[in-house]
Amino acid sequence: MNEHRRRRSSERAAAKGSPAIPQLSARRVRSPYPPMALLSADQVEAIHEASMHILENLGIEAMSARALALLEKAGAAVDHATQTVRLDRGLVAEALRTAPPAYTLTPRNPERKIHLGGDTINFTLVAGPPNVHDMERGRRAGNLRDYQDLVRLAQHFNCIHMLGNQVCAPIELPANSRHLDTYFANLTLTDKAFHVSAIGRGRALDGIAMMAIARGLTLEQLCADPGVTTIISVNSPRRFDDAMSEGLMTMAEHGQSVAVTPFTLMGAMSPVTLAGALAQQNAEALFGVVLAQLVRPGAPVMYGAFTSNVDMRSGAPAFGTPENTRANIASGQLARRYNLPYRTTPGSASNVADAQGAYETMMALWGAILGHGNLVYHAAGWQEGGLTASFEKLIIDVEMIQHMMEFLKPIEVNESELALDALGRVPTGGHFFGEPHTLERYSTAFYQPMLSNWQNYEAWQEAGGLDATQRATRLWKKALDEYVQPPMDPAIREELEAYVARRREEIGSGEP
Repeated sequence: MNEHRRRRSSERAAAKGSPAIPQLSARRVRSPYPPMALLSADQVEAIHEASMHILENLGIEAMSARALALLEKAGAAVDHATQTVRLDRGLVAEALRTAPPAYTLTPRNPERKIHLGGDTINFTLVAGPPNVHDMERGRRAGNLRDYQDLVRLAQHFNCIHMLGNQVCAPIELPANSRHLDTYFANLTLTDKAFHVSAIGRGRALDGIAMMAIARGLTLEQLCADPGVTTIISVNSPRRFDDAMSEGLMTMAEHGQSVAVTPFTLMGAMSPVTLAGALAQQNAEALFGVVLAQLVRPGAPVMYGAFTSNVDMRSGAPAFGTPENTRANIASGQLARRYNLPYRTTPGSASNVADAQGAYETMMALWGAILGHGNLVYHAAGWQEGGLTASFEKLIIDVEMIQHMMEFLKPIEVNESELALDALGRVPTGGHFFGEPHTLERYSTAFYQPMLSNWQNYEAWQEAGGLDATQRATRLWKKALDEYVQPPMDPAIREELEAYVARRREEIGSGEP
């Protein structure tokens, strides 16, 4: 199926007189290297102990009455007046015993199955920005047309394994029902896994139900073979609001994936020190894991991390900093301490798709890769600190992701690769251009970039003298031209349409 789609894409491009955009084939990305360790074993344990102190003595605020009741029944100390919950370490340890160390998500196309845990790395599109930007039309409010085009790009590029939650918010649509439109776009314009909104029970249930329809399953069957995930964004410091708590519990109840992710910006929502921020992040993440396991022991849950710093002069968030990169690596050590899959993020605070955007993203991306992130969230298209989804930045990020994928390929050392025969045939001071060993491999020996330009200066000028961002504009437009919509059974599409229409009417009448 994948090969057929690639062939159709190439045929369409050839018919228009230009070769298809070179890209890596669809594959499961795995790291053959051991994860980097910035923290010693003693330091990891010190952060763990600090987290236990936070949970046992300071507590976490849970604003959901249902969550408070569930936690109290399990033995947590609950102060209903302040909605503060204190967990003892035994309750945490019990939850960690039932949380799975790895699991899979199956979208409507089982060939696109996502593996979360172990040495597998998955990359997603940016999620949640209220704005969208490209170099031709400028910065504008998020809208459904741009949303659909960004989703098409996610489908087109093989290195994007999953869609995030609302790559840009279609704000022209009603806020209480626009998730139905984005879920429908995700399911019809792609056949990849996607993230549902967990702001309350209703949005989570809609995403779960629509994935079940797309796969031809009942909710019970989907529970046994999860297909969607969500991010539970903790209101750091130490607060789980009602909507996020309800979303988490709904996802866990139906056996769907949850990534509990504190938003710990050092100096603002967490201590200014990295050790203090990691201790807080760890406590908040573990609290979410406990809640998920109390709802449904064995529910798939991820350790999420989003620790960076602020500009201490202005208070503005900063991303792709040395501190952010170290946090991405260290958080991976904490996730492995608890034998949980790990979600992390590369990001940038740049307002445009420029050198700053590239080097900040690459810094954080190295942290995600070296830290063995299993889900690299916001990996493509993140701009302006997450406030804008950028078409050009998406292309630049795809190029960087593909560089990482090639970097992660194991080095082969064997008789053929050592090339001793070729070395013997080429005289001292000669060259290997015409050597059979080279000619047999010249088209596949090295990564072929889609965005980089390796022409000399004169040839580059003659070709238009376009910089990388300008070339990225051409590439996203070409990718949309090459896009092939994955087929869907008309009966399933009709069932999805009927579900959306029914739920839109229910939501409009005030039903959750």
